[in-house]
Amino acid sequence: MTPPRTLKIVEIFPSFQGEGLRQGEPVIFVRLAGCNLRCSFCDTKYAWHGGRDLGIAEILREIRLARRRFPAEWICLTGGEPFLQDIRPLVLSLKKAGLKVQIETNGTIFKRLGADWLTVSPKPKNYVFDPRLRTRAREVKLIVSRELAFATLERIRREFPPKTPLLLQAESNAPWSMAKGLRLQSRALRRGFTNIRVSAQLHKVYHRP
Repeated sequence: MTPPRTLKIVEIFPSFQGEGLRQGEPVIFVRLAGCNLRCSFCDTKYAWHGGRDLGIAEILREIRLARRRFPAEWICLTGGEPFLQDIRPLVLSLKKAGLKVQIETNGTIFKRLGADWLTVSPKPKNYVFDPRLRTRAREVKLIVSRELAFATLERIRREFPPKTPLLLQAESNAPWSMAKGLRLQSRALRRGFTNIRVSAQLHKVYHRP
């Protein structure tokens, strides 16, 4: 008998979305292990390694238990980098259960999975992403790190459709990063670039429920 397919899962927990356009919405997070970039400013370095081997049925069971006390309709698959693993069966199972799926990716790997919301967050040092994601991203998120230059912001704003919001997210809500994000946004506006927003990490202000 073929053993059941498993995924390396770091944690499953209920919370409110702390980042992006859907900030403040109730979500069940499924954090997958492994990352192919490992940025120095990463705030989830514990997800680079390890994780529990869980089958799809086990993951769905933990999500159901979480939703009993926190009835969120959205499931966010994050990491690490979730596309390093074969998450297609999980996405299909979540959709079959009537749940909405968000995937957060650094954009270096492309998979057509039919998620309801795709957050693409290119990372340094080259800020590369698969071009097939250009028309599929619901939002683009750039961490305002010390490496982020205006030329990078300008290039990425040009490469995604104008209707796709681009968020400049402060690194760990640091004051210097917030100030830099405002400067970058102001400069972009003067250059004629629109649909750019400055944002912070809301989940670092409040605690998990």
